[in-house]
Amino acid sequence: MLTLQLVFDALSLGGIYAVAALGIALIFGVMRLVNFAHGQFIAFAVFALIVPSTDAVAVMGLGAAPALVLVPTLLAVGAGLAVASEYLVFRPLRNASPVALMVASFALGVVIQNSLLVAYGGRPKAISLWPELGKPVRLMGADVQMLQIIVIGAVLLLLGVLGLMLKRSRLGLEMRAAAEDFGMARLLGVRANAVIAGAFALSGALAAAVALVLVAQTGVADVRMGGQIMLIAFIATVVGGMGSLPGAVAAGFVLGAVSVALQAALPIEARPFRDAFLYGLVILVLLLRPQGLFATASAKPRV
Repeated sequence: MLTLQLVFDALSLGGIYAVAALGIALIFGVMRLVNFAHGQFIAFAVFALIVPSTDAVAVMGLGAAPALVLVPTLLAVGAGLAVASEYLVFRPLRNASPVALMVASFALGVVIQNSLLVAYGGRPKAISLWPELGKPVRLMGADVQMLQIIVIGAVLLLLGVLGLMLKRSRLGLEMRAAAEDFGMARLLGVRANAVIAGAFALSGALAAAVALVLVAQTGVADVRMGGQIMLIAFIATVVGGMGSLPGAVAAGFVLGAVSVALQAALPIEARPFRDAFLYGLVILVLLLRPQGLFATASAKPRV
Protein backbone atom coordinates (compact mmCIF):
# COMPACT_ATOMS: atom_id res chain seq x y z
CA MET A 1 0.00 0.00 0.00
CA LEU A 2 3.05 2.25 -0.29
CA THR A 3 1.84 3.52 -3.67
CA LEU A 4 -1.53 4.52 -2.23
CA GLN A 5 0.21 6.31 0.64
CA LEU A 6 2.30 8.26 -1.89
CA VAL A 7 -0.88 9.24 -3.75
CA PHE A 8 -2.39 10.70 -0.59
CA ASP A 9 0.88 12.49 0.21
CA ALA A 10 1.04 13.93 -3.31
CA LEU A 11 -2.58 15.11 -3.30
CA SER A 12 -2.19 16.68 0.15
CA LEU A 13 1.06 18.51 -0.62
CA GLY A 14 -0.03 19.39 -4.15
CA GLY A 15 -3.29 20.80 -2.82
CA ILE A 16 -1.41 23.20 -0.54
CA TYR A 17 0.79 24.31 -3.42
CA ALA A 18 -2.23 24.70 -5.69
CA VAL A 19 -4.14 26.91 -3.26
CA ALA A 20 -1.08 29.08 -2.60
CA ALA A 21 -0.39 29.38 -6.36
CA LEU A 22 -4.01 30.30 -7.02
CA GLY A 23 -3.73 33.17 -4.53
CA ILE A 24 -0.80 34.58 -6.49
CA ALA A 25 -2.35 33.90 -9.90
CA LEU A 26 -5.55 35.77 -8.99
CA ILE A 27 -3.63 39.00 -8.39
CA PHE A 28 -1.45 38.53 -11.44
CA GLY A 29 -4.46 37.82 -13.63
CA VAL A 30 -6.10 41.14 -12.74
CA MET A 31 -3.14 43.49 -12.11
CA ARG A 32 -0.22 41.69 -13.82
CA LEU A 33 1.47 41.94 -10.42
CA VAL A 34 3.32 39.14 -8.64
CA ASN A 35 2.54 39.90 -5.00
CA PHE A 36 5.73 38.93 -3.18
CA ALA A 37 4.06 39.79 0.14
CA HIS A 38 1.79 36.74 -0.21
CA GLY A 39 4.14 34.66 1.98
CA GLN A 40 3.85 37.26 4.75
CA PHE A 41 0.05 37.14 4.41
CA ILE A 42 0.34 33.44 5.26
CA ALA A 43 2.61 34.11 8.25
CA PHE A 44 0.29 36.89 9.49
CA ALA A 45 -2.68 34.51 9.42
CA VAL A 46 -0.71 31.96 11.46
CA PHE A 47 0.17 34.49 14.15
CA ALA A 48 -3.42 35.78 14.22
CA LEU A 49 -4.23 32.48 15.97
CA ILE A 50 -2.11 33.25 19.05
CA VAL A 51 -1.67 35.96 21.66
CA PRO A 52 1.35 38.30 21.17
CA SER A 53 4.19 36.95 23.30
CA THR A 54 7.92 36.21 23.05
CA ASP A 55 7.52 32.84 24.80
CA ALA A 56 8.62 29.64 23.05
CA VAL A 57 5.20 28.06 23.59
CA ALA A 58 2.34 29.96 21.99
CA VAL A 59 -0.69 31.06 24.00
CA MET A 60 -3.80 30.39 21.92
CA GLY A 61 -6.11 33.30 21.20
CA LEU A 62 -8.33 32.88 18.16
CA GLY A 63 -6.83 29.39 17.80
CA ALA A 64 -8.74 28.27 20.91
CA ALA A 65 -12.10 28.96 19.27
CA PRO A 66 -14.24 26.13 17.85
CA ALA A 67 -13.45 25.24 14.25
CA LEU A 68 -16.79 26.60 13.03
CA VAL A 69 -15.79 30.01 14.38
CA LEU A 70 -12.04 29.82 13.84
CA VAL A 71 -12.00 28.93 10.14
CA PRO A 72 -14.31 31.67 8.76
CA THR A 73 -12.83 34.26 11.13
CA LEU A 74 -9.27 33.52 10.03
CA LEU A 75 -10.29 33.57 6.37
CA ALA A 76 -11.84 36.98 7.03
CA VAL A 77 -8.61 38.14 8.71
CA GLY A 78 -6.57 37.08 5.66
CA ALA A 79 -9.02 38.75 3.28
CA GLY A 80 -9.08 41.92 5.38
CA LEU A 81 -5.28 42.17 5.45
CA ALA A 82 -5.09 41.73 1.68
CA VAL A 83 -7.83 44.31 0.97
CA ALA A 84 -6.20 46.80 3.36
CA SER A 85 -2.87 46.26 1.58
CA GLU A 86 -4.52 46.92 -1.79
CA TYR A 87 -6.22 50.08 -0.53
CA LEU A 88 -3.20 51.53 1.29
CA VAL A 89 -0.30 50.37 -0.91
CA PHE A 90 -1.28 49.19 -4.37
CA ARG A 91 -4.22 51.46 -5.22
CA PRO A 92 -2.18 54.67 -4.96
CA LEU A 93 0.44 52.99 -7.20
CA ARG A 94 -2.02 51.59 -9.73
CA ASN A 95 -0.66 53.77 -12.54
CA ALA A 96 2.96 53.26 -11.53
CA SER A 97 5.41 51.12 -13.45
CA PRO A 98 5.41 47.33 -12.94
CA VAL A 99 8.83 47.59 -11.30
CA ALA A 100 7.46 50.07 -8.75
CA LEU A 101 4.59 47.70 -7.94
CA MET A 102 6.98 44.80 -7.53
CA VAL A 103 9.24 46.79 -5.18
CA ALA A 104 6.17 47.91 -3.23
CA SER A 105 5.11 44.27 -2.73
CA PHE A 106 8.60 43.42 -1.44
CA ALA A 107 8.48 46.41 0.92
CA LEU A 108 5.02 45.45 2.15
CA GLY A 109 6.27 41.94 2.93
CA VAL A 110 9.19 43.35 4.93
CA VAL A 111 6.87 45.65 6.88
CA ILE A 112 4.50 42.80 7.78
CA GLN A 113 7.35 40.47 8.75
CA ASN A 114 9.03 43.04 10.96
CA SER A 115 5.72 43.95 12.57
CA LEU A 116 5.33 40.28 13.52
CA LEU A 117 8.90 40.28 14.87
CA VAL A 118 8.13 43.27 17.08
CA ALA A 119 4.93 41.72 18.44
CA TYR A 120 6.00 38.08 18.74
CA GLY A 121 9.80 38.00 18.65
CA GLY A 122 11.94 36.00 16.25
CA ARG A 123 11.84 32.69 18.13
CA PRO A 124 9.67 29.99 16.50
CA LYS A 125 6.75 29.03 18.73
CA ALA A 126 5.21 25.65 19.43
CA ILE A 127 1.51 25.80 18.63
CA SER A 128 -0.99 22.98 19.06
CA LEU A 129 -3.91 23.29 16.67
CA TRP A 130 -6.21 20.28 16.32
CA PRO A 131 -3.57 17.69 17.39
CA GLU A 132 -6.16 14.92 17.07
CA LEU A 133 -6.01 15.33 13.28
CA GLY A 134 -2.51 13.84 13.28
CA LYS A 135 -3.83 10.39 14.15
CA PRO A 136 -3.59 7.80 11.36
CA VAL A 137 -6.74 6.38 9.80
CA ARG A 138 -6.88 3.10 7.92
CA LEU A 139 -8.21 3.88 4.44
CA MET A 140 -8.18 1.49 1.50
CA GLY A 141 -5.36 -0.48 3.10
CA ALA A 142 -3.13 2.56 3.80
CA ASP A 143 -2.51 4.46 7.03
CA VAL A 144 -3.42 8.07 6.24
CA GLN A 145 -3.45 11.01 8.63
CA MET A 146 -6.91 12.46 9.18
CA LEU A 147 -5.42 15.87 8.40
CA GLN A 148 -4.39 14.70 4.92
CA ILE A 149 -7.91 13.51 4.17
CA ILE A 150 -9.37 16.80 5.37
CA VAL A 151 -6.82 18.82 3.37
CA ILE A 152 -7.56 16.91 0.16
CA GLY A 153 -11.33 17.23 0.64
CA ALA A 154 -11.13 20.90 1.64
CA VAL A 155 -8.89 21.79 -1.31
CA LEU A 156 -11.20 20.07 -3.81
CA LEU A 157 -14.23 21.78 -2.24
CA LEU A 158 -12.48 25.15 -2.21
CA LEU A 159 -11.42 24.86 -5.84
CA GLY A 160 -14.92 23.78 -6.83
CA VAL A 161 -16.61 26.68 -5.03
CA LEU A 162 -14.08 29.15 -6.42
CA GLY A 163 -14.58 27.77 -9.93
CA LEU A 164 -18.35 28.20 -9.65
CA MET A 165 -17.89 31.71 -8.30
CA LEU A 166 -15.64 32.69 -11.21
CA LYS A 167 -18.07 31.24 -13.77
CA ARG A 168 -21.46 32.16 -12.30
CA SER A 169 -21.17 35.30 -10.16
CA ARG A 170 -20.92 38.82 -11.54
CA LEU A 171 -17.66 39.48 -9.67
CA GLY A 172 -16.21 36.24 -11.01
CA LEU A 173 -17.16 37.08 -14.58
CA GLU A 174 -15.65 40.54 -14.18
CA MET A 175 -12.43 39.00 -12.82
CA ARG A 176 -12.19 36.66 -15.79
CA ALA A 177 -12.84 39.51 -18.20
CA ALA A 178 -10.22 41.66 -16.48
CA ALA A 179 -7.72 38.80 -16.62
CA GLU A 180 -8.22 38.56 -20.40
CA ASP A 181 -8.03 42.29 -21.19
CA PHE A 182 -8.33 44.71 -18.30
CA GLY A 183 -8.47 47.84 -20.48
CA MET A 184 -11.27 46.52 -22.65
CA ALA A 185 -13.12 45.18 -19.60
CA ARG A 186 -13.14 48.66 -18.05
CA LEU A 187 -14.50 50.14 -21.29
CA LEU A 188 -17.34 47.59 -21.13
CA GLY A 189 -18.32 48.65 -17.61
CA VAL A 190 -16.26 46.39 -15.36
CA ARG A 191 -15.79 48.04 -11.96
CA ALA A 192 -12.01 48.23 -11.59
CA ASN A 193 -11.90 48.91 -7.85
CA ALA A 194 -14.39 46.15 -7.02
CA VAL A 195 -12.63 43.59 -9.22
CA ILE A 196 -9.17 44.32 -7.82
CA ALA A 197 -10.40 44.44 -4.21
CA GLY A 198 -12.27 41.17 -4.78
CA ALA A 199 -9.17 39.52 -6.19
CA PHE A 200 -7.11 40.65 -3.19
CA ALA A 201 -9.82 39.45 -0.77
CA LEU A 202 -9.88 35.99 -2.35
CA SER A 203 -6.08 35.89 -2.41
CA GLY A 204 -5.88 36.81 1.27
CA ALA A 205 -8.50 34.21 2.22
CA LEU A 206 -6.55 31.54 0.30
CA ALA A 207 -3.37 32.59 2.15
CA ALA A 208 -5.22 32.13 5.46
CA ALA A 209 -6.40 28.67 4.34
CA VAL A 210 -2.80 27.68 3.59
CA ALA A 211 -1.75 29.05 6.99
CA LEU A 212 -4.29 26.84 8.77
CA VAL A 213 -3.00 23.72 7.04
CA LEU A 214 0.66 24.58 7.61
CA VAL A 215 0.28 25.25 11.31
CA ALA A 216 -1.83 22.12 11.81
CA GLN A 217 0.81 20.03 10.02
CA THR A 218 3.98 21.51 11.53
CA GLY A 219 2.84 22.65 14.98
CA VAL A 220 5.16 25.66 14.63
CA ALA A 221 4.56 29.39 14.17
CA ASP A 222 7.51 31.16 12.56
CA VAL A 223 7.61 34.62 10.98
CA ARG A 224 9.58 33.16 8.04
CA MET A 225 7.29 30.19 7.42
CA GLY A 226 5.53 31.75 4.43
CA GLY A 227 8.72 32.25 2.43
CA GLN A 228 9.21 28.70 1.18
CA ILE A 229 5.56 28.16 0.28
CA MET A 230 5.55 31.54 -1.51
CA LEU A 231 8.54 30.44 -3.61
CA ILE A 232 6.89 27.15 -4.59
CA ALA A 233 3.60 28.91 -5.33
CA PHE A 234 5.35 31.46 -7.55
CA ILE A 235 7.13 28.68 -9.42
CA ALA A 236 3.79 26.88 -9.89
CA THR A 237 2.29 30.09 -11.28
CA VAL A 238 5.13 30.44 -13.77
CA VAL A 239 5.16 26.76 -14.78
CA GLY A 240 1.38 26.76 -15.15
CA GLY A 241 1.49 29.83 -17.36
CA MET A 242 1.32 33.37 -16.02
CA GLY A 243 -2.31 34.49 -16.16
CA SER A 244 -3.81 30.98 -16.23
CA LEU A 245 -5.73 30.12 -13.05
CA PRO A 246 -6.31 26.45 -14.02
CA GLY A 247 -2.64 26.27 -15.02
CA ALA A 248 -1.51 27.50 -11.59
CA VAL A 249 -3.69 24.90 -9.86
CA ALA A 250 -2.53 22.08 -12.14
CA ALA A 251 1.13 23.06 -11.76
CA GLY A 252 0.73 23.15 -7.97
CA PHE A 253 -0.52 19.58 -7.96
CA VAL A 254 2.24 18.52 -10.37
CA LEU A 255 4.96 20.07 -8.19
CA GLY A 256 3.50 18.35 -5.13
CA ALA A 257 3.43 14.99 -6.89
CA VAL A 258 6.98 15.36 -8.23
CA SER A 259 8.26 16.42 -4.80
CA VAL A 260 6.69 13.35 -3.13
CA ALA A 261 7.95 11.05 -5.92
CA LEU A 262 11.51 12.40 -5.57
CA GLN A 263 11.38 11.93 -1.80
CA ALA A 264 10.43 8.29 -2.31
CA ALA A 265 12.73 7.52 -5.26
CA LEU A 266 15.96 9.26 -4.28
CA PRO A 267 18.59 7.40 -2.23
CA ILE A 268 18.53 8.27 1.46
CA GLU A 269 21.77 10.28 1.24
CA ALA A 270 20.35 12.37 -1.64
CA ARG A 271 16.97 13.18 -0.08
CA PRO A 272 18.16 16.33 1.72
CA PHE A 273 18.84 17.75 -1.76
CA ARG A 274 15.37 16.95 -3.10
CA ASP A 275 14.53 20.59 -3.77
CA ALA A 276 17.62 20.94 -5.97
CA PHE A 277 16.35 18.10 -8.17
CA LEU A 278 12.85 19.62 -8.18
CA TYR A 279 14.07 23.05 -9.26
CA GLY A 280 16.33 21.44 -11.85
CA LEU A 281 13.24 19.83 -13.40
CA VAL A 282 11.49 23.22 -13.31
CA ILE A 283 14.40 24.77 -15.24
CA LEU A 284 14.16 21.97 -17.80
CA VAL A 285 10.42 22.55 -18.26
CA LEU A 286 10.91 26.29 -18.73
CA LEU A 287 13.75 25.73 -21.21
CA LEU A 288 11.43 23.57 -23.30
CA ARG A 289 8.32 25.74 -22.82
CA PRO A 290 9.24 29.17 -21.41
CA GLN A 291 5.66 30.48 -21.63
CA GLY A 292 4.51 27.80 -19.19
CA LEU A 293 2.44 24.68 -19.66
CA PHE A 294 -0.97 26.35 -19.79
CA ALA A 295 -0.20 29.94 -20.85
CA THR A 296 -3.15 31.99 -22.09
CA ALA A 297 -2.91 33.98 -25.29
CA SER A 298 -3.34 37.25 -23.37
CA ALA A 299 -0.73 36.52 -20.71
CA LYS A 300 2.06 39.06 -21.23
CA PRO A 301 4.05 39.38 -18.03
CA ARG A 302 4.76 42.91 -16.84
CA VAL A 303 6.42 42.04 -13.56
